[in-house]
This record gives sequence, structure tokens and C-alpha cells, in this order.
Amino acid sequence: MGDCFDGKAVSQRHSFYDFEFRHSLFVQFAIFVAFVIYNPPMKSQDILPVVLSVIIIIIVAILEKQSKVVAAITATMPLTAALALWIVYTSANGDKSATSQFSLSMIFGFIPTFFFMVAAWIASRAGMKISGILLTGYSVWAIGAGIVFLLRKSLGLG
Repeated sequence: MGDCFDGKAVSQRHSFYDFEFRHSLFVQFAIFVAFVIYNPPMKSQDILPVVLSVIIIIIVAILEKQSKVVAAITATMPLTAALALWIVYTSANGDKSATSQFSLSMIFGFIPTFFFMVAAWIASRAGMKISGILLTGYSVWAIGAGIVFLLRKSLGLG
């Protein structure tokens, strides 16, 4: 038990996580560079969502050390939804019908995502490790997504 509260052990643990974080950012950046190099020129509307996603991930990692609440709010902000809407809107050349239909689909998609978070919260309160938390959350999400999909098909909502 002394190792858990030993200043050296804590320092080593933080430096390990910092190394892992920097390493993962480097790998993500390298993959992005390789993608850009080996693919035809991309439009700013294709690159910008990726760049914004990386920036948000970095902001969450930095904020997590300062405030868990602000990091959680930032992590759950509708970034992916906004970027997906932007991609659909631009790829459909501003077609309001396509954007409206996609928005409706996203509303239904939030239902299993909400239950993912509830399941992850319950699993973390039960003392599970991260693998168990994620497995529980994604299992509940998959079941919920399947139910939403079947209900939409049976009700004729696409």
C-alpha cells in the first residue's frame, strides 16, 4: 500500500501517462500526415473536421488536469454531431432534405449513446476497470442501437 502513495511511484505513473499521451498524439499526427501525402488533394471541408477533432482531444487532455467537470463537458460537447452535420450538408450541396433526414437519424442515435454513458457510470461505480467499463458501455450501446434500428424500421422511419 505504501507504493500507491509514494511520491516516486506517483511521479513515475504520471510520466508514463504523459509519455503514452505524447506517443499517441505523435502516432495520430503521423497517420494524418501519411493520409494527406498518399491521398489526392483534399478540400478544407474534408481536413477541417479532422483537425478540429484532434484539437478537441488535446484540449480535453489538458483540461482534465485542471478541472474534471470542464473536461467532461468538453468531452461530451456535440463535436462529432456538428462535424457530421457539416460533412452531410456540404456533400449534399446544402440540400435541406438530406440534412434534415440526417439530423433526425442523429436524434435517434443519441438514445443508445445516453444509455452507454449510464452503463459506463454504473460500471465505474461498481469498481470495474476501464476495459470492463467500456465493454459494458458498448454492449448496452449495441443493444440500444439495435433496438432503435428495429423500431425505426418497424415504424417506417427509415
